[in-house]
Amino acid sequence: MKRFSAIILAILTVFAILTGCSSSADTKDNEIIIGIDDKFAPMGFRDKDNNLVGFDIDYAKAAVEKMGKEVKFQPIDWKTKESELSSGRIDLIWNGYTITDKRKEMVLFTKPYLANAQVIATKADSDISALADLDGKVIGLQGLSSASDALNANPIKDSIKSVSEYADNVLALSDLKAGRVDAVIIDEVVIDYYMAQEEGTFKVLDESLAPEEYGVGVKKGNDELLKELQKALDELSADGTAAEISEKWFGEDKVLN
Repeated sequence: MKRFSAIILAILTVFAILTGCSSSADTKDNEIIIGIDDKFAPMGFRDKDNNLVGFDIDYAKAAVEKMGKEVKFQPIDWKTKESELSSGRIDLIWNGYTITDKRKEMVLFTKPYLANAQVIATKADSDISALADLDGKVIGLQGLSSASDALNANPIKDSIKSVSEYADNVLALSDLKAGRVDAVIIDEVVIDYYMAQEEGTFKVLDESLAPEEYGVGVKKGNDELLKELQKALDELSADGTAAEISEKWFGEDKVLN
């Protein structure tokens, strides 16, 4: 009798383990993990209550819902974003992620969904008014970002004094206000947000460094996920949801169709 009870207990234990593993796998299969920079307003950032908010946060939530899945946002070191994706720790890079030829070699991209540009921001009272005025100046930017690519592709790179790299734009703008850098190369959509929040603090030069477009990054080889995500994004444009999210964050429909 004891032997029979032991066999039954063993069978039940194995069943429980298998059921648990199956449940865990099902949860993972139904979850999309999105890597973000949580200090990249207004695309993805923390509000005063430490909640993740922003255009890309709302846009991603709506797309993943269309896909019939659950979303999980994972703040990451932006310098390691492609490594996080290739390792499988995240499923998507989605937070003002600029499409470049170099990045196309590492990830798959959705169609562009938002136009942007890399611009030069200075303090409002700065005497810098043109790209040529950056001669001999200290420039700040987010490390391993498209801002760095834009600077390296411009002849002004050879005449500036030095470049200070930061983990995020918040730190770069903080040093700009403190006078530790003379100018910051930054995404136009980002500095527009901060200029609205802190009127009279910054100004942007009329000359931009490089026009660009944002897309969502998908791991190489994961063509099925890319296809499924693009279908959801197309549906958000068709039913007006994308435009509504854009109006909320930018005051106008800026989504590329």
